[in-house]
Amino acid sequence: MPEVTIYSTKNCSMCGATYRALDRKGVDYTVINVAEDPVAYAYVKSLGYNQAPVVVAGDTHWSGFRPDKVLELANSLSSV
Repeated sequence: MPEVTIYSTKNCSMCGATYRALDRKGVDYTVINVAEDPVAYAYVKSLGYNQAPVVVAGDTHWSGFRPDKVLELANSLSSV
């Protein structure tokens, strides 16, 4: 099962919406604040993203609040 990591910033409304959506689906995740971690910030930039949150689960990743992607991720994790 892939580890789910959310690259976030403080006071990010889309980040909060993503946390709540993942919580409702029972998906465990780790949060990394890119404003406090330059290595994480560089990683997010290397993926081509300029907007938080960035959700990474294995080879899958996306930026912003994406309920469709949250559902897709939850379904893929429940079938593992």
